[in-house]
Amino acid sequence: MPGKPRKPTPEEKKALKAQKKAASKQRRQQIWQAFQMQRKEDKKLLPIMIGVFVGSIALLTLVGWLFGLTWFFVPFGVAIGGLAAFSIFGRRVQKSIYVKAEGQPGAGGWALDNMRGQWRITQGIAGNTHLDAVHRVIGRPGIIFVAEGAPHRVKTLLAQEKKRTARVAGNTPIYDVVVGNEEGQVPLRGLQRHLMKLPRNISAAEMDSLEGKLNALGNRTAAMPKGPMPQGAKMRSVQRAVRRR
Repeated sequence: MPGKPRKPTPEEKKALKAQKKAASKQRRQQIWQAFQMQRKEDKKLLPIMIGVFVGSIALLTLVGWLFGLTWFFVPFGVAIGGLAAFSIFGRRVQKSIYVKAEGQPGAGGWALDNMRGQWRITQGIAGNTHLDAVHRVIGRPGIIFVAEGAPHRVKTLLAQEKKRTARVAGNTPIYDVVVGNEEGQVPLRGLQRHLMKLPRNISAAEMDSLEGKLNALGNRTAAMPKGPMPQGAKMRSVQRAVRRR
């Protein structure tokens, strides 16, 4: 029979506590840095956050006064106002990041890499020296090819990848998406939402099997950037820090 798991020593507990404390401090610093950067670029941020915070307190205070429970609703209003203001901050930071990233080589791959959920993402499975690229996503909808670059060039890359993949995909649905702002394309900021809305066609087990088959095909790509990095913003760190709060 397996033995009981070993209890951590006092030294290990202390080290773990210090590690969590350091990680929490780092997240707070990242959020504060993101706030400072966003405040300088977005002059409406602070007035909107203050307005939402004060408005929430005023509204809940009024509700409390009507029911004779002001003492209860005021703290509740403070909490709701703080959460609402922070939510607005997070959304405006994300919007700003996408605006900076839009049009940069690798922006689509970066957006995919920040997706939540069970998505198997392989960046740059096909590309060329013009930095056009095709990324592959395996998810519950099936296989999704996400292309970024000049439309007339990525059209050829997509057709080649779909033809190669169809040989091993069987009846699995294959979708293709081109990132951009022209007609028939999906804007960068709406890419994740677009993929999330696709129908679920395969199971998690089928995803595993499919991933193995597709990985065996290999990639055909030129040197590709791993994703854009807008000036003055560490995008992944900022977004993850905001999400954890």
